[in-house]
Amino acid sequence: MAQLNAISPCSPTSLVFQARKRESFLYDDKVFCSRKLSSFPELAARTSDLHGHSVAARSNSGHITKSGNNKVTRAVLQSDREMKISEATKDRGLRGKLNKVVLAYSGGLDTSVIVPWLRENYGCDVVCFTADVGQGIRELEGLEQKAKASGACQLVVKDLKEEFVGEYIFPCLRAGAIYERKYLLGTSMARPVIAKAMVDIAREVGADAVSHGCTGKGNDQACPVRFELTFFALNPKLNVVAPWREWDITGREDAIEYAKKHNVPVPVTKKSIYSRDRNLWHLSHEGDILEDPANEPRKDMYMMTVDPEDAPNKPEYLEIGIESGLPVSVNGKELSPAFLLAELNEIGGRHGVGRVDMVENRLVGMKSRGVYETPGGTILFTAVQELESLTIDRETMQVKDSLALKYAELVYAGRWFDPLRESMDAFMEKITETTTGSVTLKLYKGSVTVTGRKSPYSLYRQDISSFENSVIYDQADAAGFIRLYGLPMRVRSMLKQGI
Repeated sequence: MAQLNAISPCSPTSLVFQARKRESFLYDDKVFCSRKLSSFPELAARTSDLHGHSVAARSNSGHITKSGNNKVTRAVLQSDREMKISEATKDRGLRGKLNKVVLAYSGGLDTSVIVPWLRENYGCDVVCFTADVGQGIRELEGLEQKAKASGACQLVVKDLKEEFVGEYIFPCLRAGAIYERKYLLGTSMARPVIAKAMVDIAREVGADAVSHGCTGKGNDQACPVRFELTFFALNPKLNVVAPWREWDITGREDAIEYAKKHNVPVPVTKKSIYSRDRNLWHLSHEGDILEDPANEPRKDMYMMTVDPEDAPNKPEYLEIGIESGLPVSVNGKELSPAFLLAELNEIGGRHGVGRVDMVENRLVGMKSRGVYETPGGTILFTAVQELESLTIDRETMQVKDSLALKYAELVYAGRWFDPLRESMDAFMEKITETTTGSVTLKLYKGSVTVTGRKSPYSLYRQDISSFENSVIYDQADAAGFIRLYGLPMRVRSMLKQGI
């Protein structure tokens, strides 16, 4: 792939994000720009050339490119402002000199301030990178204008939803990875897929450094570790810049002051009283009244799920189809990983499914209280684990469950690309080869109840398990088995009694 010049916020650019949505831009086998610039003809590209998630862009220079399969489209821009930014970053910064930095960018106050800070302190061009992992369209709106106003030379937006679900969430699901009995690892799984994309972008744009805005506070405590371990694993040559460990900014007011000083428009948003992290798998809530574990969460805090008390009075039944330990269909309808999860989020959310309130042990050693909404994930975990009860024998299940604890710990600690996790994943893939079939569930006012399960590889035999007479299982065989199985206990008792 040619070196990526990406989408620069320094000149007007029209973007289309094609992400397999029902309300997609597909018409007559084409993808069209949703808005039109007066000086450009309508941009169209055959969907056969845009498999997967794609972006189309055009710019003042007239250079237009497109790509599919999660590769980023780029537009070569030669605006006057872009040239001025490049000229301004040739000199050494206050803290050193870097050529180009890829910044994990959200468009919020922190990352908007980081852009000029990087340029001032490292004399570098800044490429803003935003990953779409299902956090919602609102968080993606206006990024182009925000990055431009902050002084970034390029903006790259990449749709990672299918990769996130298929290559990160589903392996954890297959492994049965749950941290400390409750946490389904929503944030933990999202960080490595974002960091990996940043490493890819850095290579494509010729960057020598990456940067993130993790503070290390609240639900950000393990964030720097998860990002940076991925950077180390995939490209140890990259420099890592973590402004919150270097600058003098200590809070929101300092950041606003710095933004004003550098003529960066302050994002005008209503600051939530909660610290939240959202992606296609879950939504987490921390802070405010939740910091006292004795307090009940407010009813209006939840966003993905209705209050179970307000859920429908009639239960809803679902059939989840599973192949080799991975979900593939809902009620007989095959869906891609991201669409399947989105569908279950909607269904589970309206029944109040998937709320978890827990106090967990954070990576840095302290305890922290968090409330999580994971409606689709709760449904999928219930279904997959139930099907395993038919297809996996006792000894294998015990080993799998014990390894699942370590697997979850590795993911939580940011060690996704650790050889140990990868080896464990190979084991999980092997032992779930026959975990194929379907599970029927009943959703009702916050609960998920299994009502049926079936598999062509089921180890359950009705003719053996039945209370009726069986040719294979003879009750008389039990006597010898019990005598031998209980022999150690019998010998110990004989020793104590002097027999």
